[in-house]
Amino acid sequence: LAMGKMSGCGISGSALPFRRKAPAWTTMTPSSITDLIEKNAKKGLTPSQIGVLMRDVYGIPQVRFLTGKKILRLLKKRGCAPSLPEDLYHLIKKAVIMRKHMERNRKDIDCKYKLILTESRIHRITRYYKRHGQVAPTWKYESKK
Repeated sequence: LAMGKMSGCGISGSALPFRRKAPAWTTMTPSSITDLIEKNAKKGLTPSQIGVLMRDVYGIPQVRFLTGKKILRLLKKRGCAPSLPEDLYHLIKKAVIMRKHMERNRKDIDCKYKLILTESRIHRITRYYKRHGQVAPTWKYESKK
């Protein structure tokens, strides 16, 4: 079962090139790319931040086309992967910021509603990750009420 989309109806987005091979103009070797990825992960960057960095700074359009593996899989192989999945981490971060806002602004009813939606999304995605073994079965999100 797929997780339903809560909002948004647009389908526009970037499209990857049809050819799944590395472009001829790239000069870096897969091993040097893997070392760069590991170095940036140890600095504390998330896999998506590493991908943006590789694209913008080093001119690598798709790490997967050059190395044959995705960034997160390379990090897991090297033992540098984040403990929480990135989307779950950002949802928790968002909920914490909303709670902090709610402490200062008690009458913000819209924020209260959005916080309920965000926390239910956290619980739903946590169930998925527990089922697929990406989060420990005993892990639980606890909102500081």
